[in-house]
Amino acid sequence: MGTHIQRARAATAAAGLDALLISAGADLRYLTGYDARPLERLTCLVVPAAGEPFLVVPVLELPAARAVPGLDVELVAYAETDDAYGLVAARLPAGTARVAVDNHMWAEKLYGFRRALPGAEADLAGEVLADLRMRKTPDEVESLRRAGSAIDDVHRHMGDWLRPGRTEREVAADIADAILAAGHATAEFVIVGSGPNGASPHHDLSDRTIEPGDPVVVDIGGRMADGYCSDCTRTYAVGEPPAEFLAYYDVLRRAQLAQTDAVRPGIVAEDLDAIGRDIIAEAGYGEYFIHRTGHGIGLEVHEEPYIVAGSRRPLEPGMAFSVEPGIYLPGRHGARIEDIVVCTDDGGERLNRAERDLVVL
Repeated sequence: MGTHIQRARAATAAAGLDALLISAGADLRYLTGYDARPLERLTCLVVPAAGEPFLVVPVLELPAARAVPGLDVELVAYAETDDAYGLVAARLPAGTARVAVDNHMWAEKLYGFRRALPGAEADLAGEVLADLRMRKTPDEVESLRRAGSAIDDVHRHMGDWLRPGRTEREVAADIADAILAAGHATAEFVIVGSGPNGASPHHDLSDRTIEPGDPVVVDIGGRMADGYCSDCTRTYAVGEPPAEFLAYYDVLRRAQLAQTDAVRPGIVAEDLDAIGRDIIAEAGYGEYFIHRTGHGIGLEVHEEPYIVAGSRRPLEPGMAFSVEPGIYLPGRHGARIEDIVVCTDDGGERLNRAERDLVVL
């Protein structure tokens, strides 16, 4: 039984749960290494608080599960017409009263378990697993470091694609190809927000043609073969940008630099958020910073911990998260600077090294 499952089983018992029920997704991959297909058929890791874990898979997925390196839990296959939920219920200890399911379990699977375990209360496994997943091991940090280096390489070549006369969609197609060429297994997202589209943080893409002087927000990320993700945003100027943009970009750069420099064990998440937010507000742009400072990252692009007002979570060594303040002027333009930072024993390590000063192409 792997270390991650051992820790999860201990945490399950400590939380007063009888078992974890983990379907296909990032939690399953974290615990077993198995990147299972999310199918209508049930794939489920069962981690009893007392007893040995087992992995229930459709019989047609059994070869894929057996091929997972280092997977050392019992595999329980079921046939096409078998009741997978009843199979799980029958193998759980008698008197099972409280289980937890992964946060992204499909509703139809949750209802399947409710029917099979009518007397059991169902909680969210995120309450148990988030505390484990947010504290990255040295190997996980190294995976994030490789992912960060790969996405940095894409940003360093942005001048090859980003120029006047091209559409956001055309630029994004080149970026997606470059994300794969840089070593990612998949390109998870490509945001190219030019001119007024840069004022929408999650703009995505359009057929707008990039014009001379446009600020362009480029937020990109991919997933490496080992499952760990990259996420990095830079804002570019295609030619000389407006003076008002230059003024607030300098404010944004100072805020982001102050926040990345402030990362250390013990700093509270909302206090880190406030460091950049206060700088932006004091410069008169507070109403235009409309989202949290950051999110955790690992096997998912967004996971715990979240760097946001209201979170009194102290940062700890091994926690990895984005630091991405932004300023967005509706209808005109916007800017965001984003790095992934990992909290170390005595400070923070910025995993993205691409230039943070404004790059004019």
